[in-house]
Amino acid sequence: MRLMGLDVGTTGCKASLFDERGALLASASREYPVNIPQPGWAEQDAERVWLLAQEAIRQVLSSTGVSRLDALGLSVQGEAVMPVDDAGTALRPAILGMDTRTSAQNEWLVRRFGRSYLFQHTGMPIHTINTLPKLLWLKEHEPHIWSKAAYFRLYEDFLLHKLTGRALISQNLASRTQLYDLLENSWSAEILDVLELDAGRLSPVVPSGTAVGEMVPELAARLGLKNQPLVSTGGHDQACGALGVGLVQPGLSMVSTGTAEVVEVALSSLALNEALQHSNISVYVHVVPDMYLAMTLNHSGGLILRWFRDTFCVDEKARATAEGSDAYDLILREASPEPTSLLLLPHFSGSGTPLFDLDSKGAILGLSFATTRTDMAKAILEGLTFELRYNLEVLYRAGVRIDELRAIGGGARSDLWLQLKADVTGIPVVAPQITEAASWGAALLSGHAAGIFPDTAAAAQAALNLDRRFEPHPDRSRRYTERYALYRELYPALAPLLHRLG
Repeated sequence: MRLMGLDVGTTGCKASLFDERGALLASASREYPVNIPQPGWAEQDAERVWLLAQEAIRQVLSSTGVSRLDALGLSVQGEAVMPVDDAGTALRPAILGMDTRTSAQNEWLVRRFGRSYLFQHTGMPIHTINTLPKLLWLKEHEPHIWSKAAYFRLYEDFLLHKLTGRALISQNLASRTQLYDLLENSWSAEILDVLELDAGRLSPVVPSGTAVGEMVPELAARLGLKNQPLVSTGGHDQACGALGVGLVQPGLSMVSTGTAEVVEVALSSLALNEALQHSNISVYVHVVPDMYLAMTLNHSGGLILRWFRDTFCVDEKARATAEGSDAYDLILREASPEPTSLLLLPHFSGSGTPLFDLDSKGAILGLSFATTRTDMAKAILEGLTFELRYNLEVLYRAGVRIDELRAIGGGARSDLWLQLKADVTGIPVVAPQITEAASWGAALLSGHAAGIFPDTAAAAQAALNLDRRFEPHPDRSRRYTERYALYRELYPALAPLLHRLG
């Protein structure tokens, strides 16, 4: 059996080929930009993303000599929205989840619905990440696009239409939009009525792992395939990653470090308590049947490290390209596991949970003439991990117990960073043999659609191999706890000044 997971993230996509046991046979990736046409905006050429995704798929197939696929599934970035015409072609760049232009629309939503109503029905706290305020912005500021658009799609249904000619969206991804009523299990009639949006302009909602159809013949031929593989719904990249790393029982948790850094905790029932609401924790449908996920978010995440690489480490990036190595390994190769003398506030795109302060900004303190680029790169890791600990403490206060963190994403390839997570949080961190769990989760869901895996949870557990474990180092944990106390003073001290910077 040959299964493919196509993981389409915010700054890059990866096509990964697996067998039915979850063994990774080959993968290929492509990077693409996030466009910032105005401060606070974040857009993307979705058609360009589709072209690069095809390149990644072709590379995997050609490198392995595979000409037949059984099934293909999608793992995609959440909340991004794009208006499309009747043919499914994007009419403007996608507005990404990290875009923060919709503060005014959120203020209107609070007045119209109230924070509690929206959270209790959609599981989504008020935030610019949500699809709902983005659609309101389009309606108000680009009425010609609003009227011209035949449909409004997210990356999953946008790409499924490209792949099969049919647009469906998983219940999992739909429940990330703030347009989906968790209590009714459907698009919210009340919200759509207020938005004056006909439900027919949104894709039909189906469970993750639902067969959408066979790949379009012409596309299959262009990709080098001799058959038309089945294509299925998948879901939000974080939820697919949660499946891929075995979060199929209540209480299991993971930390995903990619463009954003996210903690996901598996829930057996819909938890919409006040503690989660007040901490801006989102709750949505899992890709695993009859389960839910609670999610924290630091949307700067690994994007800060990428910014540092591209801005200050051009030589290392060029050398890595020439050698076929990893630029981040070169940048951090001399980094010590011990705490640095720096403190970094990782609010490069505002703060994520629990603060949701969109006017906060990044900062680094403690610089001297002795500071090196390696010190600054390590300080980025530390700042992100301090923010991770802050979010874990919020979950504890909301009654969520976490005894172990399963690490996935690009950051899970770094032993330095995984040990740092254990030292800072005081929690054991484990990583699977295949850290790109989102791709495997998507592939697994496609296997379910094809009848290969009757039970997705059982298949995920059977394929799971947690082969690296990082225990907190007692002495370093103590010193990092002292640094964390200083870190917690950073935002309150700097926020008034950061807000005045504009």
